[in-house]
Amino acid sequence: MPRTHPSLHLAVALDGAGWHPAAWREPDARPGELLSAGYWADLVTEAERGLLDFVTIEDALSLQSGHPTEPDARTDQVRGRLDAVLVAARVAPLTRHIGLVPTVVVTHTEPFHLSKAVATLDFVSRGRAGVRVKVSARRDEAAHFGRRTVPRLPFDDLGTPAAQALVAELFEEAADYVEVVRRLWDSWEDDAEIRDVATGRFIDREKLHHIDFRGSRFSVKGPSITPRPPQGQPLVTALAHDTVPYRLVAGSADLGFVTPHDTAGIRGLLATIRTEQTAAGRADDTVHVFGDLLVFLDDEPGAAADRRARLDALAGAPYRTDAHVFTGTPAQLADLVQEWQRAGLTGLRLRPAALPHDLVQITRGLVPELQRRGAFRTAYEADTLRGLLGLPRPVNRYAAATPAATAAPPGPTVPEAPPAPAAV
Repeated sequence: MPRTHPSLHLAVALDGAGWHPAAWREPDARPGELLSAGYWADLVTEAERGLLDFVTIEDALSLQSGHPTEPDARTDQVRGRLDAVLVAARVAPLTRHIGLVPTVVVTHTEPFHLSKAVATLDFVSRGRAGVRVKVSARRDEAAHFGRRTVPRLPFDDLGTPAAQALVAELFEEAADYVEVVRRLWDSWEDDAEIRDVATGRFIDREKLHHIDFRGSRFSVKGPSITPRPPQGQPLVTALAHDTVPYRLVAGSADLGFVTPHDTAGIRGLLATIRTEQTAAGRADDTVHVFGDLLVFLDDEPGAAADRRARLDALAGAPYRTDAHVFTGTPAQLADLVQEWQRAGLTGLRLRPAALPHDLVQITRGLVPELQRRGAFRTAYEADTLRGLLGLPRPVNRYAAATPAATAAPPGPTVPEAPPAPAAV
């Protein structure tokens, strides 16, 4: 009998030519294709070839910058990107199993618009959509909209009272934003669409619900204009580095990305997230936690370190990031992945330093190594992203509140996808 795979999950974070700022200068990079559909289709289909759970696609409301909170004037690094939700929608028909999780800045955008965009992605992908919610404290992004003033943040000292107050405000707003989005996804019951030609009734109006959300930042009536997504609730994820962001993961998300540097750090941050989860009344909910890891991978020992040094020289400085940076072989990375899993993480989200090189090393080096150890799946075993992650399809909150409802209505059938065409 086939063995059930252990509960190790793997994702990749896709960004431009790779996470290292000089990656676009690598011999196998494709800088002239970064704004083409074919480039992104090739990356995502390669990730699916490696049986990964999902990809995330980076996005922002300003040009990339070497400074975390301000624009810079550099012209030797990749600048400009496509809309992440639209990229995900474009590649969805070319894939069949892998989850698609675009990044969306929630600080300046409208939750109504995001709810229908991600619901649409869930329909297009037949139940494989998610979203990574991201806050923004950048003044240049605020200036694009003109609706709020953001003070200059002392990035080297975010412990100042003004910085802490702003961070708390942004993440409280993000929590409200996610609540509005989730209510809008539930504002249509699963069987609200009748489509009865004989009676002329397309929908049952009683099964569409006003969400009537009123908060300090949003007042949204609803219902959505898009029926409930195939997953009921597409996956909500967030990146967290400290207690306030951990609170957003614990109270609002299905999955959080964290940036530990060792097993002691993993255990400490997991304890914090679980405490915050209990405080939010979600102690019985499954909230997955993935560790973020930036990777330079090569088959030959020492080759990855040499490549990292070459890229750093091209960039003019050693590359520093929020996540731990791993440099080595796929087998060495497999050791670390399993060590971090034993420390309590659900899985890892790997950031390829250079694309496509490090992505291929993940799918054709790391994954086979983990499979040889019996530590990773050998085939996809679910048709939806929630299914891949072992998450149930949530009951619609409004249907459950209906007196006549004795059980959750069945969700829409996710049809079998046709064979994926070749990427164009």
